[in-house]
Amino acid sequence: MEPVKLSEKFGKFSDHWAPKVIAEMNDYQFKLVKVEGEFVWHAHDDTDETFIVLDGELTIEFRDKSVTLRKGEMIVVPKGVEHKPSAQNECRIMIIEPKGVTNTGNAGGGLTADNDVWI
Repeated sequence: MEPVKLSEKFGKFSDHWAPKVIAEMNDYQFKLVKVEGEFVWHAHDDTDETFIVLDGELTIEFRDKSVTLRKGEMIVVPKGVEHKPSAQNECRIMIIEPKGVTNTGNAGGGLTADNDVWI
């Protein structure tokens, strides 16, 4: 029961699109991610996914629209909804989702990160 210093945690990694776990609550994990460029179209068939922008700007494309999030904003993507995050410049985000969720969801591919990596 100690404070988690987000800036200190972000300083421990430099890779993009590779979520790092910083805390767990029940069956949910809080993950920090640095993102830049485009991710892949994907969906999570069994769970919602929360994105919170801590620094920078994140765009999430949906099949029918795009949503841009800035520092201090968040969105919950409902389960089963295809989406594709992107960031023109490095963006720092927190993702909240159940333990065991694969970052690329049903898409797989080269951007699939190792799961349950703690920093």
